[in-house]
Amino acid sequence: MKISRLFAFSANLAVLITACGAPATPPQAPLPFILITSAPNASPTPTPFQPSLATPTQPLIYQNNSNPTAQLFLPTETPIPTASPQASPTATALIEQLFPNQAAPPPEPANASDITPPPLLTSNETVNFLLVGSDRRPAGTSHRTDTILIAIVWYREGQVSLISIPRDTWLYIPTVGMQRINTAYQSGEAGGYAGGGMGLLKDTILQNFGIRIDHTAMVEFDGFRRMVDTLGGIDVPISCPYTDWRLISPGLDENDENNWWLYTVGPGQVHMDGDLALWYARSRSKSSDFDRGRRQQEVIRTIFQKALQTGTFGKVPQLYNDFSSTVITDMGLGDMLSLTPYTVNFTNANIRSYYIRPPYVLPWTTPGGAAVLLPQEDVLQQMLVEATTLSTYAVARESITVEVQNGSYFDTMETLAASRLNYAGYETVTSPADKRDYTNTVLVDYTTSQDPNQRQTIINVLGTYNANVLALPDPNSKVQYRVIIGANYEACFQPEDLTH
Repeated sequence: MKISRLFAFSANLAVLITACGAPATPPQAPLPFILITSAPNASPTPTPFQPSLATPTQPLIYQNNSNPTAQLFLPTETPIPTASPQASPTATALIEQLFPNQAAPPPEPANASDITPPPLLTSNETVNFLLVGSDRRPAGTSHRTDTILIAIVWYREGQVSLISIPRDTWLYIPTVGMQRINTAYQSGEAGGYAGGGMGLLKDTILQNFGIRIDHTAMVEFDGFRRMVDTLGGIDVPISCPYTDWRLISPGLDENDENNWWLYTVGPGQVHMDGDLALWYARSRSKSSDFDRGRRQQEVIRTIFQKALQTGTFGKVPQLYNDFSSTVITDMGLGDMLSLTPYTVNFTNANIRSYYIRPPYVLPWTTPGGAAVLLPQEDVLQQMLVEATTLSTYAVARESITVEVQNGSYFDTMETLAASRLNYAGYETVTSPADKRDYTNTVLVDYTTSQDPNQRQTIINVLGTYNANVLALPDPNSKVQYRVIIGANYEACFQPEDLTH
């Protein structure tokens, strides 16, 4: 596999993801709660790209600013009780409820000399990309970068770290002073900064995080939709159900409250066209910027894995020509192809995910009354060091492949479990199970070493602490472990808890 995979990967990231900017303006007045209904014991027939919500048998319960909740069912399942809202990392809550601790007020720097930049964290062994989603609208309106994501790529080892930066992070912007990071691009464009908006944003990241940026790319909403549709859509593994306001149809007036409904996706593997993928990656009316960063990375990982499976990486010149008009980047086609002598081996386990969120930042109110996120330098620095260091976990697990089968009656559970293992650095393959009525999850160990610690690590990653373990040493097995998902498997998890 040539290094063109690497640059195709980064080009795909740039084109496909960085359009995920600020959410569409949510309606201000209360909106009707709309359900896609079906009989509780029948299989709903959703229209394309539409989730299924069963009609609740009891009145809706309103919590946290009258947000309605309803019981969710997978399309092919018999309804079962859902987990409590507290079990889901995407449960609706106010930011003050999720993160009650307030940051201590920082000293306001008088000038640039008062700022001590952190040590440079990235070396020449990596190529670092800044992927930006813009909310640019008609002339005269704002143009802020409300999706900011760093991709650090070890091109020889085939590893990638993704770091999501929330838009309200309060830090020092050169020539500007203390301000939200999502204003840096706009300030650089308006102020004539060397290198323009991207130049100022790159210097802001270097000044505050110690991460050198080698290449940048910015894309808007339409380019994202087009790319996903060109790929034939994407199948996103959604472990925790997500509900938010969505326009009933993309062409409707977003200022008319009657054009909005509460829309739910997951749990399960959900096929998304460009419009649904964009909604999932950028909405945050009923969640937060932190959760939005998690969902954006879900989409990134899905696109990367699809590119691996379908040979998309071999179509770099075609894709570059098709979408060069929708992506603003400092990379030319020659740049992407110039590193072809290097060989890399990307798998579905090569991407590490990091999110700048509490405790790395804490809510703070500026003297001017702005609600922002203040970096907590010590813990943030520790996380950034980990994110910019070649993973020893990946090296240790590079020879391990886990086959995942679905032995439960919940469709696509094998995909959700495989995704969970990928976050922890395990390469996975999926295959059909011999039956679909396993009560408990089963782990089959085909290794000759029969390492109990490795078994337990896999079980812990899956959150299935009472899994049945079968020891079947087989030196000729193509996989080292097989996981058969049982009815006891709980799909919802927090990817930030799965450390590489």
